[in-house]
Amino acid sequence: MSIIWTIIIGFVAGLIAKWIMPGRNEPSGFIMTTILGIVGAFVATYLGQALGWYRADEGAGFIGAIVGAIVVLFIYGLIAGRRSTSSY
Repeated sequence: MSIIWTIIIGFVAGLIAKWIMPGRNEPSGFIMTTILGIVGAFVATYLGQALGWYRADEGAGFIGAIVGAIVVLFIYGLIAGRRSTSSY
């Protein structure tokens, strides 16, 4: 059951992150939005544990997943923007 909740919370966190930080180079679709939220949760958990905000057995939570997804969207926008402006 925890996998289903992870997918649901990841999807909602991805939707909110895309709503807060819209862009034309953002990933779209149900699967990419869900992956964005899940990766955001992992990023927030890792950074929070590295900075001492969370213990080793704690996760970031919903707000942390949204913040992590915004960070992932920002980095994705930098990479996608750089790729679209470069010429080969």
